[in-house]
Amino acid sequence: MTIQDKIERHTLAVLVDNEAGVLARVIGLFAGRGYNIESLTVAEVDQAEHMSRITVVTRGTPMVIEQIRAQLERLVPVHKVVDLTADRPSIEREMALVKVAGIGEKRVEALRLSEAFRARVVDTTHASFIFEVTGAPEKIDAFVALMRPLGLVDVSRTGVVAIARGAEAM
Repeated sequence: MTIQDKIERHTLAVLVDNEAGVLARVIGLFAGRGYNIESLTVAEVDQAEHMSRITVVTRGTPMVIEQIRAQLERLVPVHKVVDLTADRPSIEREMALVKVAGIGEKRVEALRLSEAFRARVVDTTHASFIFEVTGAPEKIDAFVALMRPLGLVDVSRTGVVAIARGAEAM
């Protein structure tokens, strides 16, 4: 396998017009070419200009990632595409709600581990907790893995949000 064949994880930030159908067009580009989306978040970031930011996490060879970027840039409602993985240092975060059911020692252990991960208890009953945990996707994965044997019931994740470090705007 050459360097060009190596599969890499990339986070793309896409600045688009905030109008009906834009997200469908972006997702359609991925689906139509068989590219997988690992994480997808969308929110309006500029009300006055009616602009939204789509953050997409995908995997591919460097050539495939460049193709995705070029194809996104050609879509009419797209204003800018930034590969946050390749272009500049960036920060990625994700939030998850994690429901754990258990009693006795498992309950105590779940609470102890939640403190180590700085997870916040946002709901509790006699038989369960719901934790809110925020951090890099790898941190969320690790927390979920540790909660599995302690009675993991359900997980809801926001998807990755990312932003470039430094003073300049996207």
